[in-house]
Amino acid sequence: MIIVPLGVASATPTATRHLSSVALWREGSIYLFDCGENTQMRMLQAGLKRSKIDYIFISHFDVDHYSGLIGLLSTLQLQRREVPITLVGPEGLSEYVEFNMKFAEIDLNYEIHYKEINTDFKEEKVVDEEDFYVEARPLKHTTFCIGYRFQEKDKPGKVDAEKAESMGVTEDAQYKALKAGEDITLEDGTVVESSDIVGHPRPGDSFAYVTDTRYCPNAVKLAMNTNILYHEATFSEGLEDKAAETGHSTAADAARVATESQTKLLVISHFSARYTNPFVLLREARKDFFPTWLATELRPIYTDPAHEKGIVQAKVYLKEIDDDKNKKSSRGKRSGDKQKRFRKRKSYKSRDSGGERKRTRRSNEDDKYNRRSRDTGSRRDSEKRKDRDNDNNEKKPKHITPRTPFDDFNRF
Repeated sequence: MIIVPLGVASATPTATRHLSSVALWREGSIYLFDCGENTQMRMLQAGLKRSKIDYIFISHFDVDHYSGLIGLLSTLQLQRREVPITLVGPEGLSEYVEFNMKFAEIDLNYEIHYKEINTDFKEEKVVDEEDFYVEARPLKHTTFCIGYRFQEKDKPGKVDAEKAESMGVTEDAQYKALKAGEDITLEDGTVVESSDIVGHPRPGDSFAYVTDTRYCPNAVKLAMNTNILYHEATFSEGLEDKAAETGHSTAADAARVATESQTKLLVISHFSARYTNPFVLLREARKDFFPTWLATELRPIYTDPAHEKGIVQAKVYLKEIDDDKNKKSSRGKRSGDKQKRFRKRKSYKSRDSGGERKRTRRSNEDDKYNRRSRDTGSRRDSEKRKDRDNDNNEKKPKHITPRTPFDDFNRF
């Protein structure tokens, strides 16, 4: 299971952050949680194929969480998709999609299955497949909002092949039945029990998606004993009142949910545009729950790095990674590689027999003249050097920051 954040911004995109969306890759299929504006482009940049999307889960109808849905569905039509896709979300999702398709006069080649959730539900398995299920619970936001838990079902234990062979098990069908938990009878009438051959079942991986909510018990239930909890941290503790007013969580709230649910890893996201440096939020979350990471767009998070690393590779420049590499390479340079400039020491050759210099009025005047000319020459040389350096070295462009004078960031 690989988690790829596609957008980590709250309410409004910035120059470096995109609107909310997270992709979950599992065995070649993709499950999308929310679909903010520009999601399909971020999928391309992350190295994820849009044609592999099986399910899209919408948390709620704030525009920043579903504004990229129609564009994505239209692209799948242009790609001549024929496999059905399932959309899960609040009641009214089908009406929204069908209206837009009719308005744009798009006749889809593929079928859309809808799973709509009523506002009065308490808990529901919205997807139940052979290998996994998806559980949904209501969260505590200013509008109806849903949190999701993607849970793999327990995997069968490992078969002790040597023991099975010694007991007379030889056929593949017999091994398959034992692994499925069934007892088998051999030709000589010997009964081989599955529990004697197969080890204990292995728990499946799990992922909880909790966003746009104040602290609530349902968030803890969704995240209980998960491998990865993906939780919003829109504000810092200093804006706790604003978080409660707008129905959002602080970094401390996210850490509280992670602590109570005993998750293995907390990943915080959905940052307000006021925080140009999200490490402020990371520091706050780690005070209460240390295994916390920042969600970084296009950077995969693995549940099994040994086997999953390299499967999903970003197709664009990742600023943080490349900057770290440059810093390391610059640190590795030897001190002798750079040419150092030293100022020559003054030397006095005229000394008398007692070791003291003989100074005359004439020599003093000569020294003053030489000193003035030397200072003037050094100033000229430094000015020439500066001009030459300015001509040779182009000015590096300033880093683009998300802040602009045209937005009122106090609203988000």
